[in-house]
Amino acid sequence: MFISRFSLTLLGAATVSLFMGTANSLRAESAQSPTVVELFTSQGCYSCPPAEAYLGKLSKRPDVVALEFHVDYWDDLVYGSAGKWKDPFSAPEHTRRQRLYNVEIRGKAGVYTPQMVIGGNLETVGSQENRVEKAISLMAGEVPSPLSVRVENGNAGTLNVRIVGRSAETAGIWIVRFHRNVKTRVRSGENKGKSLTSHNIVTNLQKIGEWQGEPLSISVTDSVVDTNQGCAILVQKVPPGPILGAAYCPGGSSS
Repeated sequence: MFISRFSLTLLGAATVSLFMGTANSLRAESAQSPTVVELFTSQGCYSCPPAEAYLGKLSKRPDVVALEFHVDYWDDLVYGSAGKWKDPFSAPEHTRRQRLYNVEIRGKAGVYTPQMVIGGNLETVGSQENRVEKAISLMAGEVPSPLSVRVENGNAGTLNVRIVGRSAETAGIWIVRFHRNVKTRVRSGENKGKSLTSHNIVTNLQKIGEWQGEPLSISVTDSVVDTNQGCAILVQKVPPGPILGAAYCPGGSSS
């Protein structure tokens, strides 16, 4: 079940080309950087588990930074006698991020699940793997990142972040914290009775600096994460728009 159904055929060859005007603006000083794939999902969404399983596969790939944002607009929906399910990882700021993406990419504030946003530039239904793969290939091959991000452990729980590259673009620098793998037994709602496994569930998105188009090094304090937690660094224009570079923190993502 989708909250909104008006974009289920997105990301055919013609549709992808519509977004490339924005993407082409990223061309600058090419560097190798993984493509960020963001899944907007909910444990109350019957059609979301396949997309979450696919994100789990993407989280193990070196060419992808995979992030899972749980939205809150499913939390109050009643599914017949199964009732409703409050997703424990849902947050209104995740829904807001999704709406801003849809305004930027599709020109509409409407939302649906499961939706994947690729590189901050393209979007499609998250369970349609062939279309997601096409979008990843487009971002990696047709629109090379203008920079690379390197993250290393420092002293006393700090992270040393090095941004390499030059561009006319400027952007915010963000640290994203997430749970690596979590299993949840859903007791009501559309997925009642299912045991769901989620990957790289975002718990916090914090701005840590500004990139002004020149090589930059910064240190991030208070970066210690607990067992089964991880983080990533994003360099992204705001409101949510093109992602110019990204990297996982040391240790990678899902194990």
